[in-house]
Amino acid sequence: MSFPRTRLRRLRRTEALRRLARETRLSRDDLVLPLFVVEGSGVREAVASMPGVHRHSVDQVVSEAKAVFDAGVPAVILFGIPAAKDARGSGADDPGGIVQRATGAIKEAVPELCVMTDVCLCEYTDHGHCGIVEGESVRNDPSVERLAATALSHARAGADVVAPSDMMDGRVGAIRSALDAHGFDEVAILAYAAKFASAYYGPFRDAAESTPAFGDRRAYQMDPPNRREALREMRLDLEEGADALMVKPALPYLDVLADARRELDVPLAAYHVSGEYAMIHAAAERGWIDGERAMQEALLAIKRAGADWVLTYAARDLAARLGG
Repeated sequence: MSFPRTRLRRLRRTEALRRLARETRLSRDDLVLPLFVVEGSGVREAVASMPGVHRHSVDQVVSEAKAVFDAGVPAVILFGIPAAKDARGSGADDPGGIVQRATGAIKEAVPELCVMTDVCLCEYTDHGHCGIVEGESVRNDPSVERLAATALSHARAGADVVAPSDMMDGRVGAIRSALDAHGFDEVAILAYAAKFASAYYGPFRDAAESTPAFGDRRAYQMDPPNRREALREMRLDLEEGADALMVKPALPYLDVLADARRELDVPLAAYHVSGEYAMIHAAAERGWIDGERAMQEALLAIKRAGADWVLTYAARDLAARLGG
Protein backbone atom coordinates (compact mmCIF):
# COMPACT_ATOMS: atom_id res chain seq x y z
CA MET A 1 0.00 0.00 0.00
CA SER A 2 1.24 3.48 -0.90
CA PHE A 3 1.23 6.12 1.83
CA PRO A 4 1.42 9.92 1.29
CA ARG A 5 4.73 11.70 1.77
CA THR A 6 2.84 14.90 2.64
CA ARG A 7 0.93 14.43 5.86
CA LEU A 8 -0.72 17.59 7.16
CA ARG A 9 -1.55 15.82 10.41
CA ARG A 10 2.11 15.88 11.42
CA LEU A 11 1.82 19.51 12.51
CA ARG A 12 -1.44 18.84 14.37
CA ARG A 13 -0.11 16.07 16.59
CA THR A 14 0.59 18.08 19.76
CA GLU A 15 -0.53 21.38 21.21
CA ALA A 16 2.97 22.79 20.83
CA LEU A 17 3.02 21.92 17.12
CA ARG A 18 -0.46 23.32 16.64
CA ARG A 19 0.64 26.58 18.25
CA LEU A 20 3.64 26.82 15.95
CA ALA A 21 1.53 26.20 12.84
CA ARG A 22 -1.35 28.47 13.83
CA GLU A 23 -2.26 30.97 11.10
CA THR A 24 -4.66 33.26 12.98
CA ARG A 25 -4.31 34.40 16.56
CA LEU A 26 -6.91 36.01 18.77
CA SER A 27 -5.47 38.08 21.59
CA ARG A 28 -6.61 40.48 24.28
CA ASP A 29 -5.25 43.28 22.10
CA ASP A 30 -8.00 42.63 19.53
CA LEU A 31 -10.93 43.14 21.90
CA VAL A 32 -13.30 46.01 22.64
CA LEU A 33 -15.87 45.63 25.44
CA PRO A 34 -19.28 47.34 25.04
CA LEU A 35 -20.61 48.89 28.26
CA PHE A 36 -24.10 50.20 29.05
CA VAL A 37 -24.32 53.26 31.30
CA VAL A 38 -27.45 54.36 33.19
CA GLU A 39 -28.34 57.11 35.62
CA GLY A 40 -28.11 56.62 39.35
CA SER A 41 -25.49 55.50 41.81
CA GLY A 42 -24.34 52.04 42.79
CA VAL A 43 -26.29 50.48 39.92
CA ARG A 44 -25.14 47.15 38.51
CA GLU A 45 -28.21 45.71 36.85
CA ALA A 46 -28.13 42.39 35.01
CA VAL A 47 -29.41 42.27 31.42
CA ALA A 48 -31.65 39.19 31.42
CA SER A 49 -31.20 38.39 27.74
CA MET A 50 -27.39 38.68 27.87
CA PRO A 51 -25.90 36.52 30.64
CA GLY A 52 -22.89 38.18 32.25
CA VAL A 53 -23.76 41.64 30.89
CA HIS A 54 -24.87 44.50 33.14
CA ARG A 55 -26.05 48.09 33.00
CA HIS A 56 -23.86 50.30 35.18
CA SER A 57 -24.20 53.70 36.76
CA VAL A 58 -21.24 56.02 36.18
CA ASP A 59 -19.50 55.11 39.45
CA GLN A 60 -19.84 51.42 38.71
CA VAL A 61 -18.78 51.71 35.07
CA VAL A 62 -15.53 53.28 36.25
CA SER A 63 -14.86 50.21 38.39
CA GLU A 64 -15.71 47.99 35.42
CA ALA A 65 -13.37 49.97 33.18
CA LYS A 66 -10.52 49.56 35.66
CA ALA A 67 -11.11 45.80 35.82
CA VAL A 68 -11.25 45.55 32.04
CA PHE A 69 -7.98 47.44 31.67
CA ASP A 70 -6.32 45.32 34.36
CA ALA A 71 -7.45 42.22 32.44
CA GLY A 72 -5.55 43.47 29.40
CA VAL A 73 -8.42 44.66 27.22
CA PRO A 74 -7.33 47.92 25.53
CA ALA A 75 -10.70 49.55 24.80
CA VAL A 76 -14.35 49.94 25.74
CA ILE A 77 -17.26 51.43 23.83
CA LEU A 78 -19.99 53.25 25.76
CA PHE A 79 -23.74 53.22 25.20
CA GLY A 80 -25.86 55.57 27.30
CA ILE A 81 -29.41 55.17 28.56
CA PRO A 82 -30.69 58.55 29.79
CA ALA A 83 -33.35 59.13 32.42
CA ALA A 84 -35.53 61.10 29.99
CA LYS A 85 -36.06 60.93 26.22
CA ASP A 86 -37.66 63.24 23.67
CA ALA A 87 -38.29 63.45 19.94
CA ARG A 88 -34.95 65.04 19.05
CA GLY A 89 -32.80 63.01 21.44
CA SER A 90 -31.75 66.05 23.46
CA GLY A 91 -29.71 63.97 25.88
CA ALA A 92 -27.37 62.76 23.14
CA ASP A 93 -25.28 65.96 23.00
CA ASP A 94 -25.94 67.21 26.53
CA PRO A 95 -22.54 68.13 28.06
CA GLY A 96 -23.84 66.67 31.33
CA GLY A 97 -25.30 63.61 29.63
CA ILE A 98 -24.75 60.05 30.70
CA VAL A 99 -22.07 59.10 28.14
CA GLN A 100 -20.28 62.42 28.55
CA ARG A 101 -20.03 61.97 32.32
CA ALA A 102 -19.00 58.32 32.01
CA THR A 103 -16.33 59.19 29.45
CA GLY A 104 -14.82 61.88 31.65
CA ALA A 105 -14.87 59.69 34.74
CA ILE A 106 -13.25 56.74 32.99
CA LYS A 107 -10.54 58.86 31.35
CA GLU A 108 -9.74 60.42 34.72
CA ALA A 109 -9.54 57.05 36.47
CA VAL A 110 -7.92 54.98 33.70
CA PRO A 111 -6.33 57.42 31.24
CA GLU A 112 -4.52 54.67 29.32
CA LEU A 113 -7.78 52.89 28.43
CA CYS A 114 -9.12 53.72 24.97
CA VAL A 115 -12.67 55.04 25.33
CA MET A 116 -14.89 54.78 22.28
CA THR A 117 -18.41 56.18 22.25
CA ASP A 118 -21.39 55.11 20.22
CA VAL A 119 -22.83 58.08 18.34
CA CYS A 120 -26.52 57.57 17.64
CA LEU A 121 -29.87 58.99 18.70
CA CYS A 122 -31.82 55.76 19.20
CA GLU A 123 -31.11 55.48 22.93
CA TYR A 124 -32.16 59.12 23.44
CA THR A 125 -35.31 59.48 21.31
CA ASP A 126 -38.76 58.66 22.62
CA HIS A 127 -39.58 57.01 19.27
CA GLY A 128 -36.47 54.80 19.31
CA HIS A 129 -35.24 55.68 15.82
CA CYS A 130 -31.67 56.67 15.00
CA GLY A 131 -32.51 60.16 13.75
CA ILE A 132 -35.01 62.99 13.59
CA VAL A 133 -38.49 61.81 12.62
CA GLU A 134 -40.98 63.81 10.56
CA GLY A 135 -44.28 61.98 10.25
CA GLU A 136 -43.05 58.41 10.18
CA SER A 137 -39.93 59.12 8.13
CA VAL A 138 -36.40 59.46 9.52
CA ARG A 139 -34.96 62.60 7.94
CA ASN A 140 -31.33 62.30 6.92
CA ASP A 141 -29.87 65.81 7.00
CA PRO A 142 -31.45 67.09 10.25
CA SER A 143 -30.28 63.82 11.84
CA VAL A 144 -26.72 64.38 10.63
CA GLU A 145 -26.64 67.78 12.34
CA ARG A 146 -27.65 66.18 15.64
CA LEU A 147 -25.10 63.39 15.21
CA ALA A 148 -22.27 65.83 14.57
CA ALA A 149 -23.21 67.75 17.72
CA THR A 150 -23.29 64.50 19.69
CA ALA A 151 -19.86 63.40 18.46
CA LEU A 152 -18.43 66.81 19.33
CA SER A 153 -19.83 66.60 22.86
CA HIS A 154 -18.21 63.18 23.29
CA ALA A 155 -14.87 64.52 22.09
CA ARG A 156 -15.11 67.40 24.57
CA ALA A 157 -15.73 64.85 27.32
CA GLY A 158 -12.50 63.02 26.44
CA ALA A 159 -13.46 60.27 23.98
CA ASP A 160 -10.56 58.83 22.01
CA VAL A 161 -12.80 57.44 19.25
CA VAL A 162 -16.34 58.34 18.21
CA ALA A 163 -18.34 55.65 16.44
CA PRO A 164 -21.41 56.75 14.45
CA SER A 165 -23.83 53.82 14.19
CA ASP A 166 -26.90 55.48 12.69
CA MET A 167 -26.30 54.80 8.94
CA MET A 168 -27.34 58.28 7.82
CA ASP A 169 -25.71 59.38 4.57
CA GLY A 170 -22.92 61.91 5.02
CA ARG A 171 -22.64 61.72 8.77
CA VAL A 172 -18.95 60.79 8.81
CA GLY A 173 -18.03 63.89 6.80
CA ALA A 174 -20.15 66.12 9.02
CA ILE A 175 -18.61 64.66 12.17
CA ARG A 176 -15.07 65.01 10.82
CA SER A 177 -15.71 68.65 9.91
CA ALA A 178 -17.20 69.41 13.33
CA LEU A 179 -14.35 67.75 15.19
CA ASP A 180 -11.66 69.46 13.11
CA ALA A 181 -13.32 72.87 13.34
CA HIS A 182 -13.26 72.71 17.14
CA GLY A 183 -9.70 71.47 17.59
CA PHE A 184 -10.42 67.75 17.94
CA ASP A 185 -8.51 66.70 14.82
CA GLU A 186 -6.83 63.87 16.79
CA VAL A 187 -10.12 62.20 17.75
CA ALA A 188 -10.62 59.17 15.50
CA ILE A 189 -13.83 58.03 13.79
CA LEU A 190 -14.80 54.38 13.74
CA ALA A 191 -17.66 54.26 11.25
CA TYR A 192 -20.34 51.61 11.46
CA ALA A 193 -19.95 51.50 7.69
CA ALA A 194 -21.75 48.24 6.87
CA LYS A 195 -24.48 47.96 9.48
CA PHE A 196 -27.25 45.63 8.38
CA ALA A 197 -30.92 45.64 9.36
CA SER A 198 -30.50 42.45 11.34
CA ALA A 199 -32.63 40.17 13.49
CA TYR A 200 -29.67 39.74 15.86
CA TYR A 201 -30.05 43.05 17.74
CA GLY A 202 -32.93 42.10 20.05
CA PRO A 203 -31.08 41.73 23.37
CA PHE A 204 -29.19 44.98 22.79
CA ARG A 205 -32.44 46.86 22.28
CA ASP A 206 -33.68 45.48 25.59
CA ALA A 207 -30.53 46.67 27.34
CA ALA A 208 -30.44 50.09 25.65
CA GLU A 209 -34.23 50.61 25.68
CA SER A 210 -34.03 51.51 21.99
CA THR A 211 -36.69 49.41 20.27
CA PRO A 212 -38.47 51.60 17.66
CA ALA A 213 -41.95 52.69 18.73
CA PHE A 214 -43.16 52.21 15.16
CA GLY A 215 -41.84 50.66 11.97
CA ASP A 216 -38.28 49.42 11.77
CA ARG A 217 -34.84 50.57 10.63
CA ARG A 218 -34.73 48.97 7.20
CA ALA A 219 -35.06 52.33 5.43
CA TYR A 220 -31.59 53.37 6.65
CA GLN A 221 -29.70 50.25 7.79
CA MET A 222 -28.38 48.00 5.03
CA ASP A 223 -30.49 45.32 3.35
CA PRO A 224 -29.08 41.88 4.36
CA PRO A 225 -28.95 40.46 0.79
CA ASN A 226 -26.58 43.22 -0.40
CA ARG A 227 -22.88 42.45 -0.47
CA ARG A 228 -21.44 44.81 -3.09
CA GLU A 229 -23.27 47.78 -1.60
CA ALA A 230 -21.36 47.26 1.65
CA LEU A 231 -18.08 48.10 -0.07
CA ARG A 232 -19.66 51.23 -1.54
CA GLU A 233 -20.69 52.30 1.97
CA MET A 234 -17.20 51.63 3.27
CA ARG A 235 -15.46 53.54 0.52
CA LEU A 236 -17.77 56.52 1.00
CA ASP A 237 -17.05 56.61 4.74
CA LEU A 238 -13.32 56.53 4.06
CA GLU A 239 -13.64 59.40 1.59
CA GLU A 240 -15.51 61.38 4.25
CA GLY A 241 -12.72 60.90 6.78
CA ALA A 242 -13.31 57.66 8.69
CA ASP A 243 -10.19 56.23 10.31
CA ALA A 244 -11.55 52.70 10.76
CA LEU A 245 -14.60 50.79 9.52
CA MET A 246 -17.00 48.33 11.09
CA VAL A 247 -19.13 45.45 9.86
CA LYS A 248 -22.18 44.68 12.04
CA PRO A 249 -23.28 41.99 12.82
CA ALA A 250 -20.17 39.88 12.44
CA LEU A 251 -20.83 36.17 11.90
CA PRO A 252 -23.71 36.41 9.38
CA TYR A 253 -21.59 38.85 7.33
CA LEU A 254 -18.14 37.26 7.31
CA ASP A 255 -18.22 37.41 3.51
CA VAL A 256 -18.60 41.19 3.70
CA LEU A 257 -15.76 41.39 6.21
CA ALA A 258 -13.51 39.25 4.00
CA ASP A 259 -14.37 41.41 0.97
CA ALA A 260 -13.40 44.53 2.89
CA ARG A 261 -10.14 42.97 4.03
CA ARG A 262 -9.18 42.15 0.44
CA GLU A 263 -10.18 45.55 -0.94
CA LEU A 264 -9.34 48.06 1.80
CA ASP A 265 -6.07 48.65 3.60
CA VAL A 266 -7.57 50.21 6.75
CA PRO A 267 -8.31 48.98 10.27
CA LEU A 268 -11.46 46.86 10.28
CA ALA A 269 -13.73 46.17 13.23
CA ALA A 270 -16.57 43.71 13.52
CA TYR A 271 -19.29 43.68 16.16
CA HIS A 272 -20.19 40.29 17.61
CA VAL A 273 -23.64 41.54 18.50
CA SER A 274 -26.01 40.79 21.35
CA GLY A 275 -28.01 38.10 19.54
CA GLU A 276 -24.88 36.24 18.49
CA TYR A 277 -23.58 36.39 22.06
CA ALA A 278 -26.93 35.39 23.62
CA MET A 279 -27.42 32.42 21.30
CA ILE A 280 -24.15 30.85 22.41
CA HIS A 281 -25.06 31.33 26.07
CA ALA A 282 -28.56 29.94 25.55
CA ALA A 283 -27.22 26.79 23.89
CA ALA A 284 -24.52 26.39 26.54
CA GLU A 285 -27.06 26.72 29.37
CA ARG A 286 -28.97 23.80 27.84
CA GLY A 287 -25.81 21.71 27.64
CA TRP A 288 -25.90 21.59 23.85
CA ILE A 289 -22.45 23.14 23.31
CA ASP A 290 -19.30 24.04 25.23
CA GLY A 291 -19.98 27.75 25.67
CA GLU A 292 -16.41 28.87 26.31
CA ARG A 293 -15.03 27.03 23.30
CA ALA A 294 -17.89 28.14 21.06
CA MET A 295 -17.46 31.79 22.04
CA GLN A 296 -13.73 31.72 21.38
CA GLU A 297 -14.25 29.89 18.08
CA ALA A 298 -16.80 32.47 16.96
CA LEU A 299 -14.45 35.36 17.65
CA LEU A 300 -11.56 33.52 16.01
CA ALA A 301 -13.68 33.17 12.86
CA ILE A 302 -14.27 36.92 12.89
CA LYS A 303 -10.55 37.57 13.21
CA ARG A 304 -9.74 35.00 10.51
CA ALA A 305 -12.16 36.71 8.11
CA GLY A 306 -10.19 39.93 8.45
CA ALA A 307 -11.17 41.92 11.54
CA ASP A 308 -8.46 43.81 13.40
CA TRP A 309 -10.77 44.68 16.30
CA VAL A 310 -13.67 42.62 17.64
CA LEU A 311 -16.36 44.29 19.71
CA THR A 312 -17.74 41.59 22.00
CA TYR A 313 -19.56 41.28 25.30
CA ALA A 314 -17.25 38.35 26.05
CA ALA A 315 -14.12 40.51 26.04
CA ARG A 316 -13.48 40.50 29.78
CA ASP A 317 -14.08 36.75 30.17
CA LEU A 318 -11.95 35.91 27.14
CA ALA A 319 -9.10 38.16 28.26
CA ALA A 320 -8.36 35.78 31.12
CA ARG A 321 -7.77 32.96 28.65
CA LEU A 322 -5.98 34.83 25.87
CA GLY A 323 -2.46 36.12 25.52
CA GLY A 324 -1.54 39.68 24.62
